[in-house]
Amino acid sequence: MSKPIVRFAPSPTGHIHIGNTRVALLNALYARREGGTFILRFDDTDVARSKQEYADSIEADLNWLGIPPDVVVRQSDRFDLYDAAAERLKAVGRLYPCYETQEELEFRRKRQLARGLPPIYDRAALKLTDEDRAKLEQEGRRPHWRFRLEPTNVAWDDLVRGHCHVDCSSLSDPVLVREDGTYLYTLPSVVDDIELKITHVIRGEDHVTNTAVQIQIFEALGTAAPTFAHHSLLITASGEGLSKRLGHLSIKGLRDAGLEPQAVASLAVLVGSAEAVRPVADLDELARLIDFSHISRAPAKFDESELEHLNARLIHEMPYGAARERLAGLDADAGEAFWLAVRGNLTKVRDAADWARVVRGPVKPVIEDKAFIEAAMAVLPEAPWDQATWKAWTEAVKAATGVKGKALFMPLRQALTGLDHGPELGALLPLIGPERAKARLSGQAA
Repeated sequence: MSKPIVRFAPSPTGHIHIGNTRVALLNALYARREGGTFILRFDDTDVARSKQEYADSIEADLNWLGIPPDVVVRQSDRFDLYDAAAERLKAVGRLYPCYETQEELEFRRKRQLARGLPPIYDRAALKLTDEDRAKLEQEGRRPHWRFRLEPTNVAWDDLVRGHCHVDCSSLSDPVLVREDGTYLYTLPSVVDDIELKITHVIRGEDHVTNTAVQIQIFEALGTAAPTFAHHSLLITASGEGLSKRLGHLSIKGLRDAGLEPQAVASLAVLVGSAEAVRPVADLDELARLIDFSHISRAPAKFDESELEHLNARLIHEMPYGAARERLAGLDADAGEAFWLAVRGNLTKVRDAADWARVVRGPVKPVIEDKAFIEAAMAVLPEAPWDQATWKAWTEAVKAATGVKGKALFMPLRQALTGLDHGPELGALLPLIGPERAKARLSGQAA
């Protein structure tokens, strides 16, 4: 089998959300696993809404996820290709001009429904003579152009959905070119797939209805269609569809919230599949888990609380080397012993800064039973301190006071950290050190 060439084709009209990212990841990781090529194609033919800032944001998001594209192309640079393809379709009678207004089309649609007929275009424009068309254009009308579908049953084997077929006699001839000469999505997409030699079109199931039409366009342009894989869509935990316009779960937002790219990727790829959802720290491993035949056809819920859980699990296993540079950026790099001590209590790497402040101080101690703390301070071990110091000290405090369990540990934690929760003090106490510990046990902020 030749190496796959795949594409992710967002419109740069907003920040991509987690649903778009599912498409990007499935394409990029499939290409990665098979040694193929991952193309980022900006569908930016809508000049009014497409913005460079969004294109830059999309590339930044893909880089953050660890899936930078091998090739970047922009449809706005490729109009000559689309124009040539349109002329070829016109020449063979597959693209024809229509002059109806939206109001006229809506009237016909309602009339067909009232008569119990399917509301598809009646191809009235095919009956127009050259004189008819000239007269309409003299009236100021400009044509939109429809692709004439063959009334055949179009079938394909979908990698996710299995055998699919559509009776094209039940479809309206689709408009490919608007009356102002601009292109709708369909023709540029097919032309790009041909010119870029795309082997697999991996996309959301909302495009299934486009597939039969696109296969006919591929054939009309003399090219076999690529392999299709239409995966299930992601929805919010409450069941809503995702939208760039509404800002649902944008990758920029998730990144700014301090989430790990591997957590986002793991949930986006594994949810709604036969694989158990779990944190996968390595993208090569995640790529090996992709099996299109194991993706459910039902919409999959992307739950932010599950994402937080996966994020925490990744951090709890994160080695110091992977966190070091980011800790330094937070002014929280207190060494490997510190990271190993606190990572089990983190949900996000940036939370380590809070514990760095606890270690370094100043911390205002919380002391409710001064006599108990004084007794504990009296048996505080001498330096140097290590991981065994906390156990030796608490056993000495228990022997001196008779206090045990939570009644022993909680007052010491509150005096040393000012908090009633946190990492194991066996690991934290040597980092706080004797000088700061003694000051805090004495009631001083240190």
